[in-house]
Amino acid sequence: MFDIAARAVRILPAESAHRFIIDALKMGLAKPQPQLDDPRLAVTLRKSGLKLPNPIGLAAGFDKNAEVFAQMLAFGFGFVECGTVTPRAQAGNPRPRLFRLDADRAVINRMGFNNDGIGYFVRRLSAAPRAIGVIGANVGANKDSEDRVADYVAGVKAVWPYCGYITINISSPNTPGLRGLQDRGALEELLGRIGIAARDMDAAVKNRPLFLKVAPDLDDKAISDIADVAKAQDWLSGLIVSNTTIARPDTLASKHKGEAGGLSGAPLMKKSTAVLAAFHAEVGDSLDLIGAGGIASADDVIAKLRAGAQAVQLYSALVYQGPMLAQRIKADLVAMMDSRGAERLSDLNAA
Repeated sequence: MFDIAARAVRILPAESAHRFIIDALKMGLAKPQPQLDDPRLAVTLRKSGLKLPNPIGLAAGFDKNAEVFAQMLAFGFGFVECGTVTPRAQAGNPRPRLFRLDADRAVINRMGFNNDGIGYFVRRLSAAPRAIGVIGANVGANKDSEDRVADYVAGVKAVWPYCGYITINISSPNTPGLRGLQDRGALEELLGRIGIAARDMDAAVKNRPLFLKVAPDLDDKAISDIADVAKAQDWLSGLIVSNTTIARPDTLASKHKGEAGGLSGAPLMKKSTAVLAAFHAEVGDSLDLIGAGGIASADDVIAKLRAGAQAVQLYSALVYQGPMLAQRIKADLVAMMDSRGAERLSDLNAA
């Protein structure tokens, strides 16, 4: 029923459909029945110690303003990441800025960190019951900020007491100059200043994992530099690999393929998984890795795990497969474990 409704909503323009879904969830028009996960799906991330009931997460971008994280957990996600949120509210880029590439099972967005600001975001998070589940907060910088690093520090401090983990998003292609923070010198300054804030905040509220979200459009030197800087931060828990891509594969067939912005969905799977594997080769088990980009099936999850991820995130596939996708992927993973006599999810990593 939920998937049929989601397909019906696709007659609306992409951004209008997204807003309709958020509002419908807030009004209780879609009330999934939460189900207990097979205990074999549970994972504990090695460095951060973050405990997840299952490894399928909802990526940032769906619930920008922390409005429906409880509802999305009920759809079967093991964790939900809200945001990206910036210190001050901002409208984002001009519309239209979100495009479905139906023929490619993909999406292009140039949203530009549109959100209601950190105050609204924190009020929503702070009102949630502590035992609701694992909720992440993805923080960014305002487009017109004079000190973007200060924006990240402010965001980390604001959300710290109210979430299960924090993601530092420096990899969106839709805020001019933002990806420059991935350059070695800029990244050292950013993480250095966030590290000071993290140590101060840890004195009051301990054990708040922090992740750095990186782009898939990185060459070998950039991957090596980011890995070196990240490994040097003892407070940093891991990396989320990856955000959307500015590349446009020759295979794209949709009329919207030339739109500016970040491409996500099925065409990103191969590229993002290769970058994930490259980061794993650099960091090994010294950092937790969360794989994102193109996931739409249990086989995709296994591919990310084999590339070094301990957990995964998806979003764009929901546009085409509906909100019950997480439940279907979990059922398929359990069926795989049953067929192979696997006692834990990691047993499926072997080819």
